[in-house]
Amino acid sequence: MQYLNAFLCGGVLCAIGQIFIDRTKLTPARILTGYVVLGVILEAIGVYAPIAEWGGAGATVPLTGFGSNLAKGVAKAVGEKGWLGVMTGGLTATAGGIAAAVLFGFLAALVFKPGEKR
Repeated sequence: MQYLNAFLCGGVLCAIGQIFIDRTKLTPARILTGYVVLGVILEAIGVYAPIAEWGGAGATVPLTGFGSNLAKGVAKAVGEKGWLGVMTGGLTATAGGIAAAVLFGFLAALVFKPGEKR
């Protein structure tokens, strides 16, 4: 059942993004940024945790999960370090994902021929 919930949750998030791409003039970059901000907002009002519990990886892997992790990291760091945590908490909480993205991007650039589209 966990696989089905993850598939449904991730599928709904992807379908919403596709609808925005098809029906609005928003660029994909703005939609993706909106997903991160939505994850932060939903975490801040306490709605994202039940969604992530139900949807599992379908909720935590997409960009809304990244935004949720940023918000959790900031909240934890502010509790421990005060206002300095606003600047450090999000990066500390998401450092593994950011490092993996940089590493895999670098490896892809070594394997494939990067360049501008013509």
